[in-house]
Amino acid sequence: MKLEWIKTPKIIKRIFSKHYWDIPNKDNSVYLTFDDGPIPEVTPWVLSELEKHEAKATFFCIGENIEKHPQVFRQVIEAGHSVGNHTYNHLNGWNTTIREYVKNIEKCQEILRKTSETSSTKSQLLNLFRPPYGKIRPRQARFLRKKGYKIIMWDVLSADYDVSLSGEECLRNIIRNVESGSIIVFHDSLKAFPRLEYILPRVLQFLDEKNYCLKTL
Repeated sequence: MKLEWIKTPKIIKRIFSKHYWDIPNKDNSVYLTFDDGPIPEVTPWVLSELEKHEAKATFFCIGENIEKHPQVFRQVIEAGHSVGNHTYNHLNGWNTTIREYVKNIEKCQEILRKTSETSSTKSQLLNLFRPPYGKIRPRQARFLRKKGYKIIMWDVLSADYDVSLSGEECLRNIIRNVESGSIIVFHDSLKAFPRLEYILPRVLQFLDEKNYCLKTL
């Protein structure tokens, strides 16, 4: 399937019901997620914006970036956010064998574990996995679930990575589609930052005004 929708259709959620697309709840909670970091040019800014609103989020990290910027990764943990696995080097599951894909994910998971242990704040490392591009084959997903991973997808896509969109368009993507339980995707990457810099403060303000509670997965 080619995931280009902003709001994930209910039929897709039913077909791939073992993936996590949203987190139904009764306390008006939503779940902000950030893919592709950590990097020093963007991630600390994201952390600062979240802190202004006492918001918590989940960061799906690339193993290679953790290796390059362990101090930024530790900032994420020490700020009380959750972290998840986004493969070692942003691997496309559709173009990868199960063996290669799992090996890549496990390499990232080991880096997550080791770097988390060097943080001054001890936190439980959850087996959260988000496939890059949302592309994962059913057999890969089954294998990962057997190994204890939760495959986290999304309910609302900001599309901040799309250079053809304006910040205003990305902001509308979220405001028009968010609801209690939504998992929302942003990217703490250089490519996304021109749009993320515009939308994140405004999204946080909007969610505050609507009395949403921003939690980790």
